Amino acid sequence: MTASEHARELVTAAARAASDKLATNILAFDVSEQLAITDAFLLTSASNDRQVKAIVDEIEDKLREIGAKPIRREGERDGRWVLIDYGEVVVHVQHEEEREFYALERLWRDCPTIALPADVVAHER
Repeated sequence: MTASEHARELVTAAARAASDKLATNILAFDVSEQLAITDAFLLTSASNDRQVKAIVDEIEDKLREIGAKPIRREGERDGRWVLIDYGEVVVHVQHEEEREFYALERLWRDCPTIALPADVVAHER
């Protein structure tokens, strides 16, 4: 089983939104084989708390435009790591320090990555 087409559509839209707000290190994983509760993870980084919030807001706006509403959101008050759960897709927007410390990409490295379109730029810091 692989991530649904709808999950891939959400990942692409969220990745583009993150890229528009200058997110760094944008990666997507198909976790459908490992987890029954979701199909994909999108990981993005930001250099400060304000940028984390801007990325989260942009992702929510762009996904709302295509009819997706989050089931829940966690971590927004601290602004260091915000998780947005869309059911099929879970988006992690992390401050660079949290991203480095928790290294989610190492946890999910056995899962296939989801190719992101060329217009998604993982901006360098």
